[in-house]
Amino acid sequence: MAHRVLTGALRGWVRTPVAGRIAIIYLLSRLVTTGFFVLAAAASSPASRFGAAPTLGDYALGWDAQWYWTVAVVGYPSVLPVNEAGQVLENAWAFMPVYAYLAQFVGLGVWAAGAVLVSLAAGFLACLVLYRLLRPRIGAAAALWAVAFFASGPLAALFQVGYAESLFMLLLLVALDLVSRHRYGWLYLVIPVMGFTRPGVLAFALFLGLHGISRWVSRDRHPLPSKHIAHIIALGALTTLVGFSWQVIAGLVTGDPGAYLKTELSWRRNWLSDPSADFIPFEGFVRGAEFWAGQWGMPGWAGWVILALLVIGAGYALLRARSVRRLGLDIRLWSASYLLYLLAVFFPQSSTFRLLFPLTPLAGALAVPRSRAYRWGMLLVCLLLQWVWILAMYGSAQTYWQVP
Repeated sequence: MAHRVLTGALRGWVRTPVAGRIAIIYLLSRLVTTGFFVLAAAASSPASRFGAAPTLGDYALGWDAQWYWTVAVVGYPSVLPVNEAGQVLENAWAFMPVYAYLAQFVGLGVWAAGAVLVSLAAGFLACLVLYRLLRPRIGAAAALWAVAFFASGPLAALFQVGYAESLFMLLLLVALDLVSRHRYGWLYLVIPVMGFTRPGVLAFALFLGLHGISRWVSRDRHPLPSKHIAHIIALGALTTLVGFSWQVIAGLVTGDPGAYLKTELSWRRNWLSDPSADFIPFEGFVRGAEFWAGQWGMPGWAGWVILALLVIGAGYALLRARSVRRLGLDIRLWSASYLLYLLAVFFPQSSTFRLLFPLTPLAGALAVPRSRAYRWGMLLVCLLLQWVWILAMYGSAQTYWQVP
């Protein structure tokens, strides 16, 4: 009897259209994540940032979601807030407007409801696009497993909170799919929206440059029409313009040309007692490696060695790992571009794992091995890491490093 039920369920699964299967995977994943949030709330103590017995709404509006709410309801400050020493304090200019205002519109003025709906819908659509992006590279079955890893991964809680990551991921995957299919025209619409959703579009400008170089090098084997050259150059220029435009806008509104960078650097004072007054490319990770080495009881140089090993390891994986190579050159070029961008602009702290979210296309590499035991085991690992992340960042969020 049980065998017949199982056989019938498998036949029904196979007959279900791919979009339906992805919807089922996504729905089940969201139910699991909701359960994790409920358990985290039950484990929350009065000492937690969220207090005892927080609601799902409290979690949805926690941490950076408050800043997006501020953007939607209050707007951006025309005068930068400063402390007694004249240093710029944390403020809304660090957060882009698209997600904030879209959530306000979708929620009909109830921002929290709109934010969760936008994140949920964008997450599901991102799953569909991820499957479309990976299927020609690793096959239909592996692409579906990659979607399951994505929907249930360590950072899957982002699909249910007021963060812009879910929407940015959707736009990014659409953009990568368009580039890989050489359908450049739609990118003129996607890139500006992506650029004003979340920081990171400058990494896409670098990716477009590397994509253009790769197409030029291989033009003897794969034709490169002149109109494609024109599109790649124009889109690279547009992406670069969009990437720097928020700094210009913040400067014009506040009257301080360095308003955006000063705002971003203000967060580093939560970690460093003597952060640099000006932005210096790559300094964040160098200082961060030294800082965390000290936190772990090691000399500063040990942090630099660990950082160098991580960079070398990531480079080797993108160049040589067989499962990663299966994903194709464009996904590897994007991953390299984004990692270089993070190295140049970011200070490694508690949000590091969340900022790695745009590397999601690499989830396809985890799904390449065909062993059924491996794939189910990997899914279990994803769920366990998701629980650890939710418990640390929401359930027991008490210390300075527990900020998602």
